Amino acid sequence: MNLLDMLLAQSSVFNNIWHSGLKIALLVIMAICGLFIILVVLFQPGNSSGISALGGTTETFLGKNKSKTFEHKMKVLTVVSSIIMAVLCIIFAIIASIFGV
Repeated sequence: MNLLDMLLAQSSVFNNIWHSGLKIALLVIMAICGLFIILVVLFQPGNSSGISALGGTTETFLGKNKSKTFEHKMKVLTVVSSIIMAVLCIIFAIIASIFGV
């Protein structure tokens, strides 16, 4: 066994350890992101249609300033965390297909 074969063997072992560590790290981050999505969805208040009992629509101060409300912040957090989760899943799939499961 020459020196080149030894270096390639060590490099292969290092790459396998590095890629498996990367996959584990991505799985942990995806699990945390998934739990965060679940919590954010559970904390969102229910949708109210804004229709009064007399058949007309009600206009409130919170309705006019909806971008500053807790409900809007929770919806934004849901969308952002879902996009992050989707990107992590795609990265994980690419890494798993290139380097093997």
